[in-house]
Amino acid sequence: MNNKRRIITFGTFDVFHVGHLRILERARVLGDQLVVGVSTDSLNESKKGRPPVYPQEERAAIVAALRCVDEVFFEESLELKAEYIRLFDVDVLVMGDDWQGRFDKFSSLCEVVYLPRTPAISTTEVIEKIRY
Repeated sequence: MNNKRRIITFGTFDVFHVGHLRILERARVLGDQLVVGVSTDSLNESKKGRPPVYPQEERAAIVAALRCVDEVFFEESLELKAEYIRLFDVDVLVMGDDWQGRFDKFSSLCEVVYLPRTPAISTTEVIEKIRY
């Protein structure tokens, strides 16, 4: 039996920036193992209406290389979050506070924690800076 406290979070992690790093580091502090679902290219396009800048394999490789991350998988559908929580036997789901309340429905499966985002940084803002 696994006695380690397992944490799960999800994201696209496109154009990786310090905000991504900080939320992953803070999520990892909440437990012994951090599992990260990286959105597939097709999921990202359906969510955001544009393809990611970097393909899913590269985004997953970047996230997997971080010391605070123990396991990475591809999130193929937003509707599968409950299945991912069960599959990875997690104790805590962590999301950024911009999602506040949207994942409370999973509180019967695990603890749900919303962490504050790093102020003044987002992938969209980084992309806009690069464009101009």
